[in-house]
Amino acid sequence: MDKKECQIIDLGLSDYREALLAQKSIVEDRKADKREDALIITEHRPVFTVGRSGSLKNLLADSSSLKASGIDILRVDRGGDITFHGPGQLVAYPIIKLRDEERDIHKFLRRLENIAISFLGEFEIEVRRREGMTGVWVGESKVVSIGIGLSRWVTYHGLSINICPDMRHFSMIVPCGIEGCKTVSMQEILGQEIDMSYCKNLFAELFLKEFSYKVSCDGTNKTNHKGEIANERSRFARAG
Repeated sequence: MDKKECQIIDLGLSDYREALLAQKSIVEDRKADKREDALIITEHRPVFTVGRSGSLKNLLADSSSLKASGIDILRVDRGGDITFHGPGQLVAYPIIKLRDEERDIHKFLRRLENIAISFLGEFEIEVRRREGMTGVWVGESKVVSIGIGLSRWVTYHGLSINICPDMRHFSMIVPCGIEGCKTVSMQEILGQEIDMSYCKNLFAELFLKEFSYKVSCDGTNKTNHKGEIANERSRFARAG
């Protein structure tokens, strides 16, 4: 049987609101079968977002600190509580029309975790899941956050991986609404700089593999860099 198609869309550094509008436009077309599934990959300008079950009590910064930082606060229609997005964080939004046996949200979340775990494993970072929680941890610190939305069984929103963002912003919130939750970046763990372009290509490759896609190529497709990925894997292997 032929593999499904998926379009890879790299928005570069994007405003959160604009990226959300792009997601919702694609979701509407996907619900109407006017297009194939898609994966949006981006970094966001600094923003705090609060999910459907979130509380502003988990925002620790006062109004003057927020004004000084220039960071917006947005309520959004994803699962989960409050989180931070900013440059240096890989954000991935899978827009997938779930069918038949795929219509299991818990299974879908576990598959997103699988991709993140495989991604971090390429850097030889040991990670774990935590029972009853969504996301991926390194020891007691969270490195991957996940929160999705669903509209007539089409997924949107997604996950974020802390590659090398300014981690000081996480001190302004209770991350994911979890008391005592620590956060960490890959750069902090590895003690070296990490190329974001490589990370995007690697994540897309692992995503396509997990969901058994072939690539629908267009001008924004950034996934066909097998040599670059192989070279970067070798670099990290040597550094380790």
